[in-house]
Amino acid sequence: MAENKDTVQPGSMPTTYDPKAAETKWTAYWNRNEFFKAGTRPGAEPYTIVIPPPNVTGMLHIGHALDFTLQDILIRSKRMQGYDTLWLPGTDHAGIATQTRVEAKLREEQGLSRYDLGREKFLEQVWDWKDLYANTIREQWGKMGLSLDYSRERFTLDEGLSKAVREVFKKLYDKGLIYRGNYIINWDPAARTALSDIEVEYKEVQGHLYHLQYPLKNGGGYITVATTRPETMLGDTAVAVHPEDARYKHLIGEMIVLPVIGREIPIIGDEYVEKDFGSGAVKITPAHDPNDFEVGLRHELPQILVMDESGTMNANAGKYQGLDRAECRKQIVADLKESGVLVKIEDHVHQVGHSERSGAVVEPYLSTQWFVRMKPLAERAIEAQKSGKGVQFVPDRFEKIYLHWIENVRDWCISRQLWWGHRIPAWYCNSCGEATVSAEDVTSCSSCGSQELRQDNDVLDTWFSSALWPFSTLGWPEDAEDLKRFYPTSVLVTGYDIIYFWVARMIFTALEFTDEIPFKDVLIHGLVRDAEGRKMSKSLGNGVDPLDVIEQYGADAMRFMISTGSTPGQDLRFRLEKVEQARNFANKIWNASRFALMNLEGFTAADIDLSGELGTADRWILHRLNETARDITRLMDSYEFGETGRLLYNFIWDDLCDWYIEFAKLSLYGEDAAAKKKTQSVLAYVLDQTQRMIHPFMPFISEEIWQHLPHEGETITLAAWPEYKPEFEAPEAVKQMELLMDTIRSVRNVRAEVNVPMSKKIELIVKPSNADTEAILSSNEAYLIRFCNTSSLTVDASAEAPDKAMTALVTGAELFLPLAGLIDISQEIARLEKELQTLNAEVERVDKKLSNQGFVAKAPAHVIEEEKAKQLDYAGKRDKVAARLAELRG
Repeated sequence: MAENKDTVQPGSMPTTYDPKAAETKWTAYWNRNEFFKAGTRPGAEPYTIVIPPPNVTGMLHIGHALDFTLQDILIRSKRMQGYDTLWLPGTDHAGIATQTRVEAKLREEQGLSRYDLGREKFLEQVWDWKDLYANTIREQWGKMGLSLDYSRERFTLDEGLSKAVREVFKKLYDKGLIYRGNYIINWDPAARTALSDIEVEYKEVQGHLYHLQYPLKNGGGYITVATTRPETMLGDTAVAVHPEDARYKHLIGEMIVLPVIGREIPIIGDEYVEKDFGSGAVKITPAHDPNDFEVGLRHELPQILVMDESGTMNANAGKYQGLDRAECRKQIVADLKESGVLVKIEDHVHQVGHSERSGAVVEPYLSTQWFVRMKPLAERAIEAQKSGKGVQFVPDRFEKIYLHWIENVRDWCISRQLWWGHRIPAWYCNSCGEATVSAEDVTSCSSCGSQELRQDNDVLDTWFSSALWPFSTLGWPEDAEDLKRFYPTSVLVTGYDIIYFWVARMIFTALEFTDEIPFKDVLIHGLVRDAEGRKMSKSLGNGVDPLDVIEQYGADAMRFMISTGSTPGQDLRFRLEKVEQARNFANKIWNASRFALMNLEGFTAADIDLSGELGTADRWILHRLNETARDITRLMDSYEFGETGRLLYNFIWDDLCDWYIEFAKLSLYGEDAAAKKKTQSVLAYVLDQTQRMIHPFMPFISEEIWQHLPHEGETITLAAWPEYKPEFEAPEAVKQMELLMDTIRSVRNVRAEVNVPMSKKIELIVKPSNADTEAILSSNEAYLIRFCNTSSLTVDASAEAPDKAMTALVTGAELFLPLAGLIDISQEIARLEKELQTLNAEVERVDKKLSNQGFVAKAPAHVIEEEKAKQLDYAGKRDKVAARLAELRG
């Protein structure tokens, strides 16, 4: 355990920051001491996030790193703000994806299929896989610095979660919201399982449109149909025309002889057919097309499957039996050509469904499956959202996407022909054939009492158990303490690509089973894309392993870059140079802290005294710290991490490092002991508060630095979050510092223009235009002498510009730098001419804006006043530059 540090020890902070050492040390320390365990603040307000569980299919990717880092930022900041925080970790069994990976491994390593092993042995292999990758994921979480409560870690096939799944299935079944039936479903012939609609990805494919002439049985001609899938004609059971189509009305009821196999099928009339599209006649294949299936039900047509579960043609395909569906298409096209039935082939670009998991072309397939009746569940979710009692989407535009989907939702096919997953809790009686659905194991038939039962072989869609995640992980259906304490959860952080898969389903089930929304906010982030904006994929070879990034740059650099690099809902382009910039930022923090600590030797927490008279720079930095603490708290509550990062970066890099620490050196190295003590107090306090603000983004380096500071408590993770303090407001100090910084910058710019190095002392004459400016500059001459490196400094309202001097303008003063022998007068005239052009343009721009009646009428009063102030400022600077030019030319 790290010690409580009361006194800064000299030389205790290494010269350079070692990310690997810090990450290893602090991860072990945090977890060993259970700092992230929830329930330790009984009287505090709870704040809960349940992690979107990664699949146990392999390693985490950079998208996971973004998702988890945003959650960690929220949970760490809320923990520091005094909330009783729970960030619950867990993993998902990912049915199809995991089973596919294990089956592939079996084939490659042992030449075996799951059927060779049998269900029990195969599942042992999958559990071994799960244990391996769940441990790997846990290690990756640690390397990312995630502050998870591992004592509450869950897995979607845990006993408790399995109980919740069975309970939900039983209750929905009893309410008539789960049913079993024969329907056209999306079939993955590679994985040999059903898919829900949203597990199908539609891709544009270059194919063909085949025009076929089906002959009438009576010999009176033929009727033309078109299809993109001629192999399915083997399952045709009718040809449909619109009942009011004059071309075909007289043919309704006639029979057609199906080419190749000679089966007779009827011509039917159905309003599904569009009269003006194509030939106005369509082939009907009820077992292989969802629309044809509905037509077939209306007309009581046979449902003829012509393929098996692997996409191979079956006995109903006649002579094509045994052919793969693609090979069958080639053969049947050749046969149709030869018989004269195929009259035309056209190129045709169309959308073809592919399995989101295996990539195989999806087959519409007649099958007996289990379904959830979604409309009643959707109605409640819609009502909650529209009444203002639903979840808050961030950004709010995603609410429309969510509502559009649930308002048009279709029944959800939840059965999967897999072995890995929650087995469907339905038992079939071998004696009477009845099915018994139960949340508990069944030993006898509920209808006839027979004990000859067999459980349904199928498992539930992975998303069925994931839909219960926010409350099943907290102990539901039991009346668990965690459920009462931490539910509903506070926020869900997830990508926009799973709003339908997961977010909507969690809302449905939560409202149905807990009568509450599962989370108050849904923060939607974008995808992490490569530097060119492309989606990361194996085929492109552009994926990024977060562990590789951490190895090279450190976890803090990766976290800061990905969390502050985009706005909510927008995709993020991943660039290593941005990570390198974040690492440089970490090094800047380290070096500044190390310098400060070298000047705080022997300083204790009790020595910090911010009362009494403070210098201009001291009051200014406390004011800026105060503003930053206030603003980043507000921005983080609005999930504006990019803007938060910008404010932190600017405050730390510019205000603290580049200005305050430099100004502080005057007191730290000076002879005034009281002034030194005050500066030490401010420096120690600001450094401590800065580490707290940066901690949620950069947990490792902030903990490492904080432990070198004088502090109370064991860890920065439990230190209090910086709060806005009215007593730190110092607008006068801000005004003074802005003038001083502007003056120093201007002098340095002039030096740079004429190549006068900072090491050379110069004479500086300052001509203030008002008493306030003169007072500020006169009382802070020490800063000007030090940072302008002057041999002499004159602050005089009556000063005149000497010959052969460089000039600069700041608001409220003219600066003269007599640099005789060091500058080229013609060069100075050219510079001033350029500056005059710029100022003329600014004056013209402001004049035009203020003369625009539309702007003056609509703009707020304070905006108009700001523009008028700019007008005066620019005009004054312009006049002074013009006068100086006249002198030099004179």
